[in-house]
Amino acid sequence: MEKTLAVINQMQADGVIGKYAIGGAIAAFYYIEPAATKDLDIFIALDPEPGGLVLLAPIYNYLKTKGYREECEAVLIENWAVQFLPASDPLLQEALDTAGRIEFQGAPTRIFRAEYLMAISLRTGRDKDYARLAQFIEENIADQTLFTEILKRHHLIEQWEKFKNRPPSNP
Repeated sequence: MEKTLAVINQMQADGVIGKYAIGGAIAAFYYIEPAATKDLDIFIALDPEPGGLVLLAPIYNYLKTKGYREECEAVLIENWAVQFLPASDPLLQEALDTAGRIEFQGAPTRIFRAEYLMAISLRTGRDKDYARLAQFIEENIADQTLFTEILKRHHLIEQWEKFKNRPPSNP
């Protein structure tokens, strides 16, 4: 992971990407017990082209010149499948803007705060996201006041209530 993050940090230094932060399962791994994942989700700030189109071609072209190859919806960078995802809505943009600076496996980087990972998991709503959200709750990682404020700001209170009131899953 350290080599992968070094490449991503170099991309930022070279102006290929701007502000970025780790999200998804790898970010959750920083806070809670690890879960299986196949990729590293890198959320980035991208300005849309006229007409609203977001282009990832400059990222892929840069990495191709460095010898990295596309693999499905990701780029294989130092043995990690990396997905570059635009922070394309207010929740993701806020998560990116408030991401904390850390050292992750020896490399400087930025990572989404636990409260945003929880809100994103709630909004996404897949079984694996709900399991991750339950793990955050069980381990009491989040600032509950901040989490509640995020839920209110991004209109997720109703989903939160449904999540809290759903029957427990069978092991």
